[in-house]
Formats: sequence, C-alpha cells, structure tokens
Amino acid sequence: MTSSFNLALINFSWLPILPLLVITIAAVAVLLLGARGDDEESEGLGWLSLAGIIIALILSFGVIGGQASTFSGALVVDNFTAFFYIVILLAAALTVLMSLDYVAEQRLSGAEYYSLVLFATLGMMLMAAAGDLIIIFLGLETMSIAVYILAGMARRDPKSNEASLKYFLLGAFSTGFLLYGIALIYGATGTVKLAQLSAALPHAGHQPLLILGMGLLIIGFGFKVAAVPFHMWTPDVYEGAPTSVTAFMAVGVKLAAFAGFIRVFMVHLAGVQAEWAWVLWVVAALTVTLGNVIALLQVNMKRLLAYSAIAHAGYILVAMTAGSTAAGASILYYLLGYAFTNLGAFAVLIALARRGEPNDTINDLRGLSTRHPLLAAAMTILLLSLVGVPPLAGFVGKFYLFSSALQAGYVWLVVIAVVNSVISAYYYLTPVVTMYTGQGGPDIGRVYAHPALVTTIMIAVLATILIGLFPQPYMYAASGAFASAFGRAGASAVAMMH
Repeated sequence: MTSSFNLALINFSWLPILPLLVITIAAVAVLLLGARGDDEESEGLGWLSLAGIIIALILSFGVIGGQASTFSGALVVDNFTAFFYIVILLAAALTVLMSLDYVAEQRLSGAEYYSLVLFATLGMMLMAAAGDLIIIFLGLETMSIAVYILAGMARRDPKSNEASLKYFLLGAFSTGFLLYGIALIYGATGTVKLAQLSAALPHAGHQPLLILGMGLLIIGFGFKVAAVPFHMWTPDVYEGAPTSVTAFMAVGVKLAAFAGFIRVFMVHLAGVQAEWAWVLWVVAALTVTLGNVIALLQVNMKRLLAYSAIAHAGYILVAMTAGSTAAGASILYYLLGYAFTNLGAFAVLIALARRGEPNDTINDLRGLSTRHPLLAAAMTILLLSLVGVPPLAGFVGKFYLFSSALQAGYVWLVVIAVVNSVISAYYYLTPVVTMYTGQGGPDIGRVYAHPALVTTIMIAVLATILIGLFPQPYMYAASGAFASAFGRAGASAVAMMH
C-alpha cells in the first residue's frame, strides 16, 4: 500500500512541478558554487545554468497533454502551462547564451547574475502554472525581486542604479494594487481559487467589490506588461539595465505577466467580460498610440525598443479586449514570435557593445552593413518582423491579433492599431536605412570571437523566419494551449482555427 501511495503521489503531484524543481536546484547550485567569488568561473556557471534550463525544458514537454490541478488547486497542469513553460525557458536559455561573454566583459558577478536569472525564471513559470491568485502573487514577487536586482547589476553605472531603484519603487506600488485587487475579489466571491472564481461569478458578477478588484488587477498586470498609463518605468529601466537583462525583461517578464493576465481575465473572468473589456479597449488604444508616437523621437536603440515593447503590449491588449478563443490563440502565437524577435534584436545590440562603450544609438549603426554584413542583415530581418513585414513572424502575428478583434466587432480599435502599426514603420526602418546608407560608426572588432552570442542571433533570426513562413503548427499549438485552459479537449483547438 505504501509503494502504491508513493507512486500515485509522484505521478500526480511531483511530475508537473519537476521543471520548477530543476530550475530551483540549478539556481541554488549556481549560487553556492559561485560563493567563492571567483569571477573567472562565471562562464562555467553560465553553462551550468544553461544545462539546468535545458533539462527543465525537456521535462516541460512531459507536461503536454495533462489536464488537472495539483497541490489542492494551487498549480494547474494543462497545455497552457506547458506552452508558457517552454517559451519562458527558451527565452531564459537564449538570455544565458547571449550573456556568457557579456557578463565577463561588463565585470558582473557571474554567480549572482545567473542565479537571479534562474530565480526570475522560476517566478515566471509559477505565474504560468498558477491555479489561484495567491500563487500568481508569489510568482510575480519571485520574478520581480530577482529582476529588480538584475537591473542594477552594473554597480559602477549610475544609470543601472537608477534603473533598479526606479523599477523597485514603482513595482512596489503595482504590487500593492495587485494585492488589494486580490483582497477585493476574495471579498466578493469568497475564494482565490481560479476554478472556484468562475463558478462564483453568477452570484457576484455586478458587485462593486468585484468590479473594483478587477480594476486593481488590471493596474497590477498593466505595470508588468508596460501598458499605458503604467509604463513610466519602461524606457529608463530598459536603457539603464545591462543589455542582456533588458532583453530578459522585455521578453520573460512580458510572457509571465500575460500568462497570468490571460488566465485570470480571458478564462476565469470571461463571464463578466462586459465589465472589463471597455477598460482594456481604452488602455489598448492609449498604449499602441503612445508607444509608437514617442518611439519616433528616440535616438537610443534601447529606448526605442522600450517604446516598441509598450506598443506591442498594446497590440496584444487589442486581442485581449476581444476576449474570444481565437483571440487567445492569436496572443499565444504572437508572444512566441515576439520572444525570438526581441531577444535577437537585443543580442545584436550586445554584439555592438564594447567595454565602456555601449554603442547603442542609431548613429552607432552607421556603416554596419559594410563592416559586418551578416549582423546588419540579422538586425534588418528582426526589425522588419517588428514592423510586420510579410512573411515574418511579426506580420502573421499581427494578422491573427487584428483578425480576432475584427471578428469580435472592435473595428475602431483595430483601425487605431493598424494606423499605429504603419507609423511604427518609420522608427523601425530608420536604423535599417542608417546601417545601409550611413558611413563611419564605431569599430566593434571581431563579432565571431563570441560564438555563443552569434548562435543566439542565428537562432532568433531563424525562428523569426520559420514561425512566419510556417505558422500552422505554431498556431495549432497555441490554439490547443488556450483551449486547455478552459478544460476542453485538444480537438476543440482545431475548430478555433476555422
């Protein structure tokens, strides 16, 4: 009887959280092994971190096909969880890969850096697997505390210190809003379990406590996804943080925040969509407009990509406003393409940097096509994807997002998003023109002396092309993942696509 009980415990409770355990063990191991403070071993700690991430990634494929909750409903095991596990771990792996040389060049503490990246990854995965609001909060805080410190890792750089402090102070306020929102929703429904929350909506749908609680949750999630008017931290933090950390924030934090945002609102609060859709309509319109318009004025590439990240959060919110199953699938597909595109763009910026010289302005791209034609070609492909030029991932993703909103009847919102997407072409194409027509620019030496960084760029560019050229398998996976969040069979995913 004892062995039977243990087997059931392993199959049900432990298998789904093995990826989380592996990341936790890897983070602690990196921290302990680096306790001697020998910075020369930072590359070895990076490879150890990468090994842990790859093991967790392999185990995450074992979560596919699961459809249950575990640990009294605290964690949810479904294809939605598996999808975000995989994409978050891919983002973390590419972040570590692009950091192997960068950490040493910037004289960052390898043990602290890689362990914090792993702890942040753990928090992101917890948010993706959360089955109640408290786990979402715990995952958010685990992720946020690690990223606050990562943003200030370049201790000798005043901008990095400012970025860390600003992110921490504003993040603390957003956490307060999120907690108050959770408290109010608990007061209105009597539960923090997401599955029970759905069942309680018919009795609490129009209670002021619930409506106010949803509003506060939107503020908390809106801060993490950099939606207007909760975006104030984004440009300064993106510019001041080490570039590899900026890449991780731009992708990983957004993935985790949208994982929680989507599961709470589009799945478990779908019954009261009329109460929150109009708020997201306004936020989405403001976000795409401000992000794209202010980006036109930027000369620093990291600030430009920061406002770009704001605008792309707005595009995703356009589909969230629609609230349909097609919209949910399109968001997951878009996030997949967005992850690779942005990681690749920031990896190119790392390739342009030299110790003490970030070379991160648009002018620094002058003549890059002559000195490093492959690097210029990679950056061009990635920027064109962000514009939405076919047949790259960005184009197909925007097509799915806007189509789902149109199907739901949000015509004017789609018009605003499309107009802003056209505006974005100017600031995305300006660096491209500079690379191919400008002359001069700094000498960045031999890029190919950093094989891990070059590999990161190649993977990002290849993924951006393939996800755009062959969208069907990725869209099918996204559809199945979103369908599973409702507890439906995977066969429902096929119907969503037609």
